[in-house]
Amino acid sequence: MSRLLALFLLLAAGAAWAETLTGVVIVVIDGDTLLFKPDRYLPAARAFLKVRLVDIDAPEKGQPYGEAATRALEGMALQQRATLEVVATDVYGRKLGRLGVGALPVNEELVRRGYAWSSSRNPRRAMRPLQDEARRAGIGLWQDPAPTPPWLWRRAQPVRGH
Repeated sequence: MSRLLALFLLLAAGAAWAETLTGVVIVVIDGDTLLFKPDRYLPAARAFLKVRLVDIDAPEKGQPYGEAATRALEGMALQQRATLEVVATDVYGRKLGRLGVGALPVNEELVRRGYAWSSSRNPRRAMRPLQDEARRAGIGLWQDPAPTPPWLWRRAQPVRGH
C-alpha cells in the first residue's frame, strides 16, 4: 500500500509541477526544438531555455520535410512573444513544453499543418485527429504517401562520435 501511495504522490507532484512562463522565442533549432528567453529568470539560471515541444515529433533537419518543419516553426514563433507551459525536463536538460503565440497553440498547429507527427507517447492523444486531418488533406509531410517518422529515421542514421 505504501508503494502505491508513494507512486501516486510522485505522479501528482509531477502533474502539479507544470509552470507557465512568458517570454520570446529567440532561436528555432529545428521543427520541434527552440531557445526561449523568459521575461524573468533567476540570476543563477540561464538567460534562455532550450525547449523541446512535447506531444509532437517533427522531421529532423537532414530528413525530408525537416527544413520545411523548421521554417514552419520559425514562421509561427521566431521573435514572437509567447507563453511556455513547461511540463518536465528531459535527460538532456531541455525543458519539455507547450508553446503558445497569442491564441495559437503552436504544438498542435504544427501537427494540423502537417509539419509534425502526434507523438505516439502522447497520453492525451488529442492531436491524433489533427494528424489524420493533415494526412487526408495531403499537406506538409503528408504530400509524401509514406513519410518516414523521425523516430525511425533517427534509428537508421549512423552512430556519431566514435
